[in-house]
Amino acid sequence: MTRNDNGATVGTGTGVGIGTDPALAEAFAPVPDDTLGRLRALLAERAEHADLLDVAYRTLDGPLGTLLLAATPVGLVRIAFEVQDHEAVLADLAVRVSPRVLAAPRRLDEVAREVDEYLTGRRHRFDLALDLRLARGFRRAVVEHLTDIGYGRTASYAQVAAAAGSPRAVRAVGTACALNPVPIVLPCHRVVRSDGTPGQYAGGAAAKAALLALEAGPAHDGADRAGRPA
Repeated sequence: MTRNDNGATVGTGTGVGIGTDPALAEAFAPVPDDTLGRLRALLAERAEHADLLDVAYRTLDGPLGTLLLAATPVGLVRIAFEVQDHEAVLADLAVRVSPRVLAAPRRLDEVAREVDEYLTGRRHRFDLALDLRLARGFRRAVVEHLTDIGYGRTASYAQVAAAAGSPRAVRAVGTACALNPVPIVLPCHRVVRSDGTPGQYAGGAAAKAALLALEAGPAHDGADRAGRPA
């Protein structure tokens, strides 16, 4: 021990620390991942029972990288690619939907299953409830039309603008697709330029190319392998 200029006694760093105190070392030992997982699941379950969970989320690893999936009691509210910064997306959901956002993977099991089936070629359409509160006005009209573009097909931005009731709003369609809150499920990747080139995509050019290539694969027979009509 030494004294500082004011006469106070201070430590020199040579006293007993966490590394030499077994009780402290045990208290600060890393928590195993499986234990953390169980604690998170318990927290999510109790939060839901106490009506404290408004937005549940989880991640899903797949051929397009790690996707963020988020849902409200109404339905799927957000899908985000890694390039969109998952932490920023969660912060945005906390502002625009509710601050009561919590990792609750089991709440999104069905979403994860259907998205995985689609990305691995076993599903051609989705049977999921959606919460489209993040898309309003003309943008909502655009994203709601996207499911009319069938699996393996494409439509130009101009065609989508006309179908949404505003033939001249081609740029606005591009913006609506870029801000589509649930890409993949609402297939904005099927909207391309008039010359047939892919155009931009929120998940990146490579992701859009991969999705178009997936759907351009072997012709489907009218039913996906999950037993639902294509």
